[in-house]
Amino acid sequence: MMMQGIRKASQGLLGKLVISVLFGVLILAFAIWGVGDIFRGYGRNEVAKVGKTEIGIEQVRSAYQTEIQNLIRQQRRQISPEMARAIGLDRQVLSRLVNEATLDQTAQSMGLAVSDETIRNLIFDDPVFRDASGQFSSARFNELLRTNGYSEQSYVALQRSTILRQQVAELISGGFTLPTALQEIGNRLRNEKRSVTFARLPASAAGEIAAPTEDQLKTFFNDRKIAFRAPEYRTASILAITADAVADPAKVTDDEAKARYEALKAQRFTTAETRTVEQIPFPTVEEAQAAKAKIDGGETFDEIATERNIAFKDLTLGTFTREQIFDPAVREAAFALDQGAVSAPVQSAFGTVLLRVTKVDAQSVRSYEEVAEEVKKEIATGRAASRITELHDKIEDERASAKPLAEIAKQFNLTLRTAGPMSQGMTRPDGSQEESLPGGDATLRAIFASDIGVDNEAIRLPQNAGYVWFDVSKIDPSRDRGFDEVRKEVEAQWRADETATKLSAKARELVQKLDKGEAFATVAASAGLTVETAADIGRQEQRPELPANVVTQVFGTAAGKANSAAGADGGRILFKVDSATVPPYVRTTQEADNFVRLLSANLSEGLLLQYVAERQAKLGVSINEAAFRNATGGVQN
Repeated sequence: MMMQGIRKASQGLLGKLVISVLFGVLILAFAIWGVGDIFRGYGRNEVAKVGKTEIGIEQVRSAYQTEIQNLIRQQRRQISPEMARAIGLDRQVLSRLVNEATLDQTAQSMGLAVSDETIRNLIFDDPVFRDASGQFSSARFNELLRTNGYSEQSYVALQRSTILRQQVAELISGGFTLPTALQEIGNRLRNEKRSVTFARLPASAAGEIAAPTEDQLKTFFNDRKIAFRAPEYRTASILAITADAVADPAKVTDDEAKARYEALKAQRFTTAETRTVEQIPFPTVEEAQAAKAKIDGGETFDEIATERNIAFKDLTLGTFTREQIFDPAVREAAFALDQGAVSAPVQSAFGTVLLRVTKVDAQSVRSYEEVAEEVKKEIATGRAASRITELHDKIEDERASAKPLAEIAKQFNLTLRTAGPMSQGMTRPDGSQEESLPGGDATLRAIFASDIGVDNEAIRLPQNAGYVWFDVSKIDPSRDRGFDEVRKEVEAQWRADETATKLSAKARELVQKLDKGEAFATVAASAGLTVETAADIGRQEQRPELPANVVTQVFGTAAGKANSAAGADGGRILFKVDSATVPPYVRTTQEADNFVRLLSANLSEGLLLQYVAERQAKLGVSINEAAFRNATGGVQN
């Protein structure tokens, strides 16, 4: 019909003119934008544009898939596109491509270039492309390029771009030198030590807190409603298969367990005989023989040691099993002696010695009856590894047929756990704590990232220890709670705030007295406090007596001055900084060298990022979100 209409319209002069103009516009459009863009829409295949450089959908898709494959190899587990997007991998890839495009245009504007000879030498010198004889192998080169999806031209272009980007980076931040003053500040931050005198102000030091009125509590509640808001709670069904859950020691026979016991008895269930050995060294065999004659005549081993000025602590060699004594002569002599007996002169690797065995702990063997349960469980757990893989595949088949977890658990005689209702902090509505989940935080995060009715992927436990499936069965959304519902919590928090306010005021009074020059002991005694001290405190230290927040406050207070900080159990800690010492900065130490290299690298990277951001602002960067979602498999509008 349309073609007939065109033919009919073209029969007249006016129609011919209109048709000519129409086709002229179409031809011009083909010439300017190309055939593909007429049908796809101009710019739809462009994910980002940096200056004059376009980053296309296929470029982003290829880079994104490569990063996912790298992540799979690192994690040794399957990573879905959804999981990759959840950790921001898609945005990281786009950011990298945009930065690379920025550096490429910068290199071009600077007139930088890389010769073919440089690229050729780079490839020939790469050990990855060498054969067994250490020579460059064109066959290996081509094979590796094909394996990684490169042609020779694309690989050369990639290397050329990489070198140019490195040249730009070197121009911007390569010559950066860390100032000595900054190095000395780093030395202070790392190595400064402080000593303090302190005392604890318990919550009771705030004195009596009068009971609040109803209006006070309601005002307190209304000012802090968000703090008393009920968090989101979720309930989920969890099915886990682990070695412990799948293992069935009852199916292991006594014959199997006894065979395993006999195989492991010497290594696992036998405690070797140990002996505590002492020795007296002698410069010659004759002196050792004379000393042994004295001992045989009634003198003691200890008396001989005293005569030779050997301290008691230097007599003892140690407590050893037979295999732990490396000197054969000493080993044989020591394990031939009775407890308390002294050996004849022994020619050891380090000279002539007399030995005495002061203690013998005989070999002991745990009987089969003692370890039968342990051995059976071990055998069952070992067998469970193959059963876990088998069960995983069967459960996945059942999940694919949309069978509920409860039915799957019943079918395979597995335990289905109902977890929750619980918050992301693992607390229940009544304030109790939910038991830890199989898979820990990974399972908890997955539950709160899912929704009711979603077919969730199995969570693979670390070290191939098993799998966890879950279904979210209920979601109680976060909500505001009424005053009557949280009155007890409101009053408890009101009292805590009142106590903290009064303690803080009391601590300020004591700090003022200390800063005026009163002795710490005097000020503490007037408040009924016990004085304590702590020396050589590091900036990053945490001590039982001084929590991290107190240490931070200590390093924020000038030496010779006093201050206070919140302590445990609602109390405060009053302190005075007695001294602050910093060791001299020695630039030649390994620690200093490591610090300079690390900080220089961080600052150089920061300079480069600032420069790239400035260049992008000048070049202009635009992102096509629809094309980006298309490239990374995201949801389309």
